[in-house]
Amino acid sequence: MEITLLIKSIMGLVVLLGLLVFFLFMPSRKKKKVSKVSKVSKVSKTSQKKEIRNGLNSLLGIIKDRKTSTSGLRDALELVIKHHGTVHKKLGLRPHPDFDVYADILFTICRHPKTNKDLIVKFDKELERLNPEYKKEINDAISKGLNSRGI
Repeated sequence: MEITLLIKSIMGLVVLLGLLVFFLFMPSRKKKKVSKVSKVSKVSKTSQKKEIRNGLNSLLGIIKDRKTSTSGLRDALELVIKHHGTVHKKLGLRPHPDFDVYADILFTICRHPKTNKDLIVKFDKELERLNPEYKKEINDAISKGLNSRGI
């Protein structure tokens, strides 16, 4: 009697396990809807990042153009601060790779022929205010830019 009870118990557990595996792999309609929504949100986030990156690159193009006027520089720098002012957190002691764009902007505005001290100082202060952990790197980029002017 003990052996038959043991065999019946094992068979019951196997049937129960089979039912659980069936319900696990059975497709549900709710999961499909959620996956479609998550795919759409992932695509939109990726496209937003591309648009932001393209906007920053176009502003960098304006800043690098030697023919850009002082007012054009001021407007471009204000847009950089307004829309792209924050840099990602540091990776330990190293700056995030996206900071290279901001260092390039700092270096470029220091060397631009139609810049003035007010533009440089204002951009420097605003960038330091928004990114206090990058204060040393910002100061280094400005020092390199000013030293390269050859004044």
